[in-house]
Amino acid sequence: MLGGSEDVVVREIVEGPRRALVHLPDMRRIERPGWFQLITPSFRQGGFNEVACSELAENEADAIIEATVGEYRRLGIKFRWLVGARTQPADLGSRLERAGLIRYTSCAMFVETPHPEVPFAAEKVSTADEVSIEEVDDAGLDLYTRVMATGWNVEAGPLENVHRRMMQEKERSQRFFLGRYQGRPAAAAGYLDLGRSAYLLGAVVLPDFRRHSLYRAIVAARLRDARARGLRLATSLARAETSAPILERMGFRTAERLSTYSG
Repeated sequence: MLGGSEDVVVREIVEGPRRALVHLPDMRRIERPGWFQLITPSFRQGGFNEVACSELAENEADAIIEATVGEYRRLGIKFRWLVGARTQPADLGSRLERAGLIRYTSCAMFVETPHPEVPFAAEKVSTADEVSIEEVDDAGLDLYTRVMATGWNVEAGPLENVHRRMMQEKERSQRFFLGRYQGRPAAAAGYLDLGRSAYLLGAVVLPDFRRHSLYRAIVAARLRDARARGLRLATSLARAETSAPILERMGFRTAERLSTYSG
């Protein structure tokens, strides 16, 4: 782990993606001591809209919650608010629920990327000829975006814009991967190269292709790629009821459980 501390791992998961954040024309990045927020009206269905750090004075918290939630709602934007061990006040989660936000649990998870010559638990799955994983280049970005948008049930337009911007950056931090089943596009995922670690972004497997080990295969492919780029640690913020149990069976450990509130 980074510095041998799970707390450092959690900070890498929560704060690290900010270092690789792609700039969008309508994005507002609000950052001050004890606060980090993104507002991006072009992403109404989720993504780039969140409060990822909130250390608030108890007597100011309700007013800040009302103003923050109110702005997202006026803009018609889906957003999330992360609550972890360093969030203040201690009852912030209860206050967010009173404001109408819905809670689910996320797991800040990590694993050491596999040495090229050492078998990795994530690869002990059936990856017969019908399953293949490929890194996506510029020519394949449209297909990657369509699979991702279909899997998340969101419009492809905003995703296409941000994927293009990421692909065109001189110092690219994001890698894209497409999974196929019997040659047909079936899964999509990416990761951020944060310099010290690889942050796995949410993978999707289309419903018609589930139960064919595609999720595990696309995780393993990203870990191998990250190790080849010199990244020895991989992290993920995984939902406790969906991807987290799979990652745990593949060798990931949980550094901290966070509450995520969606609105």
